Amino acid sequence: MDSSRFDTVCGQTLSRYWEVLDEAIGDVADVDLESGILTVKLDAGGEYVINRHAPLRQIWMSSPVSGATHFDYDPDSDGWVGTRGQGRLNDMLTAELKQRTGVSVSL
Repeated sequence: MDSSRFDTVCGQTLSRYWEVLDEAIGDVADVDLESGILTVKLDAGGEYVINRHAPLRQIWMSSPVSGATHFDYDPDSDGWVGTRGQGRLNDMLTAELKQRTGVSVSL
């Protein structure tokens, strides 16, 4: 994937996550997207940081549950897949947020 396509896909992903998460868990978390960095600060404690890593064309996530994880874009599934077999970013994040907040989120 070239850098222009990466910027587009990554930007769309982070914007969609921000919109969905702010709506779904905004009552129990502070959700912010600034300069390509999505932060989710849970009222109960813990913080997620999800951002683009342009040199490797990945999305990186720092999680209070699973730690640091890197995701490559898979054009066949149109999603971000863990580089070490962790599965899809959407699935991982929704499962962790359900565990931490009790709210089901559909990304």
